[in-house]
Amino acid sequence: MTLTDLLRKLMSPILKRAEKKAAGLGVGSLEKQWVSLAAFVGIPLPGTGAWTGAMGAFLLDMPTGFALSSIFAGVVSAGLIMSTITLAGRKGGLAAIGVLLAIAANELLSSKKQDFLEADPFWDQSSVPVNTYKSKTPFSGKIVSTKRIVGPRATGETCHIIVHHNGDFPYWEGQSWGVIPPGNREKDGKPHSVRLYSIASSRYGDDKTGKTGSLCVRRATYWCPELKAEDPKKKGVCSNYLCDSKSGDKVLMTGPAGKVMLLPEEDRTTDYIMVATGTGIAPFRGFVRRLFFENTPAAATYKGEAWLFLGVANSDALLYDDEFKKAKERFPDNFRLDYALSREETNKSGGKMYIQDKVEEYADEVFSKLEKGAHIYFCGLKGMMPGIQNMLRRVAEEKGLDYEVWLKGLKSKKQWHVEVY
Repeated sequence: MTLTDLLRKLMSPILKRAEKKAAGLGVGSLEKQWVSLAAFVGIPLPGTGAWTGAMGAFLLDMPTGFALSSIFAGVVSAGLIMSTITLAGRKGGLAAIGVLLAIAANELLSSKKQDFLEADPFWDQSSVPVNTYKSKTPFSGKIVSTKRIVGPRATGETCHIIVHHNGDFPYWEGQSWGVIPPGNREKDGKPHSVRLYSIASSRYGDDKTGKTGSLCVRRATYWCPELKAEDPKKKGVCSNYLCDSKSGDKVLMTGPAGKVMLLPEEDRTTDYIMVATGTGIAPFRGFVRRLFFENTPAAATYKGEAWLFLGVANSDALLYDDEFKKAKERFPDNFRLDYALSREETNKSGGKMYIQDKVEEYADEVFSKLEKGAHIYFCGLKGMMPGIQNMLRRVAEEKGLDYEVWLKGLKSKKQWHVEVY
């Protein structure tokens, strides 16, 4: 056996272990990721875990400083294990490993309820925070991570951005954060104005600690037909600033803003119909996480049906597809999912499948649900609404309804929610 063959044989178990263990590292808060990575480095094979830990950190997309401190802790743990084996023999080493495993398991397996940011009762909206921070006195958050979340064939780049606020910037699902990009406007030299972005996480954040929040941002660019290239002078100032942000960067924020998109949770049987295009998916991701992925009072009592419609150009442009499919798989009686892929599907007339066409396929059911008290939400580019309203008007007239009277009735009962930009 050659030296190369011997090395391959020796490394094979480590590589297999790294692949197997890394698959389960990315679940939960950053704190859980830190503990799991440290255990990954220090416990499986003391002294050889640092480079496998680096692979795990890469797979987790962990912030560099956070990952390095975790790997260092793992290496120290490995050293303690080896020292204990040297001083106390095999039993001492096993005891040390057992202690470290117990510490890691206590953190990783703990199942804390997400109930520490709730009103009393949880559905009472009288205490919803609004405009806690204003443009003259903004909040300074810190970027945790920025990640592209669309495939190569997507029409443009969309990023998921996690912001750490240390629990000092509470919000509710359906609200927006304002972001103030750095620098001044070219036309008058004044500071850039606030840009609003719908929050894409529940009030507990992706890590469920209540200390982070997420944004879903599409990079705004302008294609110049004369240059036959993107014109950097006309790119979106704030969206490019956010999509280019790095872990540790500071971001000035205002808000939270808005009450239009809040979930009415008092009646646990209420149906929610959510209609989104592109990054308009943001508030609905927060809804879905609150109702189906978190241990919240709302999730514990919800008996209705949440129905999500999302319109994008193609399958590479789908946002949070894995999360929504998991919700559908786990809660088939309470969550429905329909996509409208305009460049891959056709409507009943043979044209492109836009969001209004997909909703129209289920028009009878949608109208029936609204008649029974369902709430309908729309979020995305304002250009989505004319097509949707024209479709609803046509269907209403086919049913012998006066569209304006029907719509006024929904609004008066607060069943109609629109946030477009």
